[in-house]
Amino acid sequence: MAGINEDLPFHPLNIAVLTISDTRDETTDTSGGLLVERLTTAGHVLKGKAIVHDEVEAIRAQLRIWIDDPDIDVVLTTGGTGFAPRDVTPEAVKPLFRRELDGFSVVFHLKSLGTVGVATLQSRALAGQADDTFVFCVPGSTGACRDAWDLVLAEELDSRFRPCSLVGQIPRYRGICP
Repeated sequence: MAGINEDLPFHPLNIAVLTISDTRDETTDTSGGLLVERLTTAGHVLKGKAIVHDEVEAIRAQLRIWIDDPDIDVVLTTGGTGFAPRDVTPEAVKPLFRRELDGFSVVFHLKSLGTVGVATLQSRALAGQADDTFVFCVPGSTGACRDAWDLVLAEELDSRFRPCSLVGQIPRYRGICP
């Protein structure tokens, strides 16, 4: 049966959070703030937080810094995944992937269907692996970030989740987490 096995050790991940928005700053970034709160409460380590404008090169530049940092395991992005003219997160991020994690989008949409109904179709949430760093791109609303973390990422990024989690694919945990 799938779930968290409390008898196993928890292995924290080093995670960075990138908010992509033309309008938010540190005082109004509720989505990025929610992701930071959730990941630190879960026991993971916040290794970076930034806000960039909805511009392909700005997004890629910040992601490249974190992807090149061997101390960062996962990057969570919020914003820019919709259909507004300035929403360019998928276009910025996909070329950086060496592998896409197609199942994330499927599971995110299935879970958010229960909270926002068919409005989930307006999201181009995606995930993949850039070098050895996993990148998850979720919508910019606080509710969507809550759904992404609480209903998908909390378990997928927990080394105690069985039958398996992505933690076993993080280079420093290979061989420790099946």
